[in-house]
Amino acid sequence: MEEAIVSFAIERISGLLIHEAVFLSGVRDEVERLQDELKRMQCFLKDADRKQEQDERLRNRVAKIRDLAYDAEDVIDTFILKVAHQVGFHGIIKRCTSIFTKPFHLHKVGVQVKAIQTKLEDISKSLPAYEIPGEGQGSSSSSMMQQRLRRTYSYVEEEDVVSLEAMTRNVLDQLMTEEDRLHVVVSIVGMGGIGKTTLAKKVYNHNDVKQHFDCCAWAFISQKCSPREVLLDVLTKVHSPPKEERELSENELQKRLFNFLKEKKYLVVLDDIWRSEDWDILKPAFPRGKKGSKIMFTTRNKDVALAADPRNSPIELPFLSDDDSWRLFKRKAFPTDTMESDACSKEFEMLGRLMVKKCGGLPLAIVVLGGLLATKRSRAQWEMVQKSIHAHIKQDNQYGAVNGILVSSYNDLPYRLKPCFLYLGHYPEDWEISKKELIQLWIAEGFISPSMESGGILMEDVAEQFLEELINRCLLQVGKMDGTGICVKTCRIHDLLRDLCIDKAREENFLEIIQPSSISHLTLSACMQRRIAIHPSKRYVCVEGEHQKLRSLLLFQSEGFIELHISQCKNFKLLRVLNLVRPNFVKWRVSSEIGNLRHLRYLRLACYGEIILPRSVGKLKSLHTLHVQLSYGRGRIRIPNVVFKLEGLRHILLFDYSHKAICEGTIMRFPVRGVLKCIETLKYIRIQRLVETDGVLSLNNIGSLGVIFERSKDVEPILKAVVQSNRLHSLHMRLTKEEGSVQSYPDLEALSQCHHLSKLFLWGKINEEDPRHHHHHVLKFVPPNIVKLTLWESEMKLHDPMVVLEKLPHLRILRLMEESYMGSKLKCSANGFPQLHSLVMMDLNELEEWEIEEGAMPRLQSLLLEYLPNLRKFPEGLRYLTALQEMKLERMKRSLVERIQVIDGREGDDFSNVSHIPSIQVTLTREG
Repeated sequence: MEEAIVSFAIERISGLLIHEAVFLSGVRDEVERLQDELKRMQCFLKDADRKQEQDERLRNRVAKIRDLAYDAEDVIDTFILKVAHQVGFHGIIKRCTSIFTKPFHLHKVGVQVKAIQTKLEDISKSLPAYEIPGEGQGSSSSSMMQQRLRRTYSYVEEEDVVSLEAMTRNVLDQLMTEEDRLHVVVSIVGMGGIGKTTLAKKVYNHNDVKQHFDCCAWAFISQKCSPREVLLDVLTKVHSPPKEERELSENELQKRLFNFLKEKKYLVVLDDIWRSEDWDILKPAFPRGKKGSKIMFTTRNKDVALAADPRNSPIELPFLSDDDSWRLFKRKAFPTDTMESDACSKEFEMLGRLMVKKCGGLPLAIVVLGGLLATKRSRAQWEMVQKSIHAHIKQDNQYGAVNGILVSSYNDLPYRLKPCFLYLGHYPEDWEISKKELIQLWIAEGFISPSMESGGILMEDVAEQFLEELINRCLLQVGKMDGTGICVKTCRIHDLLRDLCIDKAREENFLEIIQPSSISHLTLSACMQRRIAIHPSKRYVCVEGEHQKLRSLLLFQSEGFIELHISQCKNFKLLRVLNLVRPNFVKWRVSSEIGNLRHLRYLRLACYGEIILPRSVGKLKSLHTLHVQLSYGRGRIRIPNVVFKLEGLRHILLFDYSHKAICEGTIMRFPVRGVLKCIETLKYIRIQRLVETDGVLSLNNIGSLGVIFERSKDVEPILKAVVQSNRLHSLHMRLTKEEGSVQSYPDLEALSQCHHLSKLFLWGKINEEDPRHHHHHVLKFVPPNIVKLTLWESEMKLHDPMVVLEKLPHLRILRLMEESYMGSKLKCSANGFPQLHSLVMMDLNELEEWEIEEGAMPRLQSLLLEYLPNLRKFPEGLRYLTALQEMKLERMKRSLVERIQVIDGREGDDFSNVSHIPSIQVTLTREG
C-alpha cells in the first residue's frame, strides 16, 4: 500500500517537472533528487510488501516513508496551485504576472523539498540496502496488460455454499405453509459470511416461490437501517410507483405499501436485519395480506428472529463439514478453465486442507482463500500463504482465523490494487456500488494513472481490469449485470471485507468515515485523514472548518441532512473529489467559488430542481468527470460552453428526467478540432442549434453519447463523427417535436457502420416514406451487434419492426415504447429473436393482433405489456415461451386480463396459455 502512495508522489513530481519546468529554475535539481530518492524507496517498499513479515520497527519506518510521500505530494500540489493563481495552469504565462513573487514561492518549495529529502535520507541510513525486484515483479508490462484486458471474464453466479439441498427444502417448506396470521416470519440465522444471503437468494429465485406468491420484494437492511429507504425499495419492487409517490414521507409510504399489500399474498425479504427495533418501525407497513403471506429475515442475531415471530423456529445455518469445505475450496482454487491435470496433487491437497481447516467451515473465508490460492501455482507460494495466515490469526477473536485469511488476501494484492480495494470501504454498508462511478473515482483519486495508458488502452480499461481482478479474487461480489448480460453494472462488498477495508484504511492513514449521530456541526481539521466519507444520519449536520490537505469529500445522503457551502472551498483548496447533494434546493445557482478548486478531478452535483453552473468551472483544468443530476427532473441543467474547453475532461454526465440539460445560450458551439478527442462519455446534451465546425469531428474516443436534437439537420454531422469512433458502444438520440410541424430523422444508414455499438436508444419519428426505404426495411440500419434497443415515438406504420429485429443475433433487450409502432399487427416468427431475454411493449395504441409462432423467442424471461388498448387477445403462442419467468401487465383491459386468470377457482379461457409462467403481476386494469 505504501508503495502505491510513493508511486503517486513520484508521478506528481514527474508531471511537475514536465508541465511546470519553466517555473522551477533554481530548485529543479532538488525536486529531481527528491524524485530519485522516492524511486529508490519504492524499490525497498516493493521488497517489504512482498516479504510481509514486518516487525514493529520496520512497520514504523514504512509508515514514515508513506507520510513523507504525502508531504511531498502536498508541496507539489500547493506549488501548482500558486502557479495557477498567478500564471494559469500548464505554464501559460499571463503578461500581467509580477516576476517579483516567483522567487519567494521557489524558495519556499526548495526549503520544503530539502526538508523531506533530508528525512528520507535519515530513514534510508537505518534500512537494509534497497532490494530491486526481478524483471516483471511489482508491475505489468504493456503487452501483459493488453493480454489481460482481452481476457473474457465470466460472471455466472455460482453457489458459494455447497450441500444446500436440505436447508433449501426446509426454508421452502416454511414459506409454502398456508398460515393465516399477522406477520409470519421465516428467519435464516447465522454468523457473518456463513451463507445466509446466498441461501435466501436461492429460495427467493426458486420457481415454486415465484408461482406461490402474488408479489415478491427484496430489501437490504444492514446496521444503519433507513426505514424510509427500505419502504420505498419494497414499494418500488412490488408496485412500480410513479415518480411523485417516491417523494412521499415515511408515514405516507407506510400507508401506501400497506394498502397495496393487503389484498396480496406477498413475500418480502429483509436481508441482514440487526435489531428488533428496526423491525418494530417497519412492521406497521406489512398487513396480514392474503393467507400464506410471509416475511423472510436473514440475521446474525437469533433473538431478533424469535422476537419477530416466536411461533416459528429460526433456521440456523451450520458451518460446512470438512468435506463440503474442501469441495467449495477446490471449485475456487482450481477453476475448471485453468486447472491442470496435476493441479490438485497430494502435496497441494495436504497444504490446502490444512488452510481450509483454519476457515472453520465459514464459506466466505473458504471462497476468499480459494480466490487467493487460484493465483498461486507453486508449492512454495502455497507455503508462503499458509505462514501468512498463521501470522495474522488472533485467537481472542471469533473471526480470528477468518481475519487471518482476509488479511492475507489483502497483503497478496499487487500494490496498485491495494488502494482500489481499500477505497471500497468508504461506501456505506450493503451499498449497491455503480461500476462506472467507482472507476471514475479511482481515476480521480490517482489510483489509475495516465502512465498506464498505451496502445489504445485507456485508464478506464485499466480500471475495469482492476475491478475484474478484485472480483476474480473473491474480494468483491457482482451485484447486477448490464443489459448486455456480459458486463458488470453494480457490485457489492461483504460486511467482513468492508470491515477489513475500514481497519486497514485507518491503519494506513488512507480514509476516515464519519457517521454523525449526536452532533449538529462537524468541524473538519488538518489532523483528519485526506479522504473523508460522511455517511447518512437522521440528524441535520453542518460541515465546517478548514482542512487544507483534504483530497476527497464524499457525502452520502438521500435527504437534506448534510450541508456544505461552496463558499468554503477556500478551506479545501487541494480537493480532488467532491460529491455534493442538495435535495431540498429548487434552484441552485452554484457559487463561482467552485472555480478555486483547481485540483478537482471528480465533481458531482445534485439537487431537486434547477442547477446553474458558473463560468468559473472553466478554471477546473484537472477535471476528469463532471456529473450533474436533477433528482426529479422538474427544472433544467445549465452549463457554460467553457466546459468544452477543459482538455482533460473525459466524462460529462447531465441527468434529468425531462432531458432539459442545455448549454448556455441558444447555440451549441463545439470547440476547435482536437479538444473533444478525449471525451468518452457525453450525455445528455440538448442541442438547440449546432454550429458545424471541425470540433464535431473530434469525438475519437467517444464510448457513450446522449444527444437531444431540436433540429433534424443537426443529426447527420453528429452521426458522421461517431462513426469514426471505434469505441462507441452506447448511443441515445432524441429528436424533439416542433410546434406545428413533425420532424423525422434523416437517413440513419451511417449507424450500420458502428460495429461496436451494443446499446441504441432512438426517440423520434423514422420517416418510412423516404424513397430510400422503398427497396428495404426502414430499420435496416440497425447494426447486427445490438444487444439493447429502445424505439420511442418512431411512428412506424408500413413496416412490422419484428421482421428486421427478430433477425438480430445478439439482441437481448427490446423496448417498443409509446407510438413506436402504429400498425395493427405484429408477428414474431419461428426461430426469431434467438437471444431475446426481455421484451417491453408500451402504449402501442393501434395494435390489435400479436402473433407468436412456435420456436420464437426461446430464451425470453421477462415480458412487460402496458396500455395496449386495442389488443383483442393475448397471443396463443405465449404457451411456447417456456423460459418465461415473469409477465407484467399494466393498464391493460380488465376483460382481457380476466381471460388468463383464475377467479373463484375458475380458469379463464386463455389460462392454459400462461399457466407455465411462475410470476404474473397485474396492476391498474382498465374497463373494456
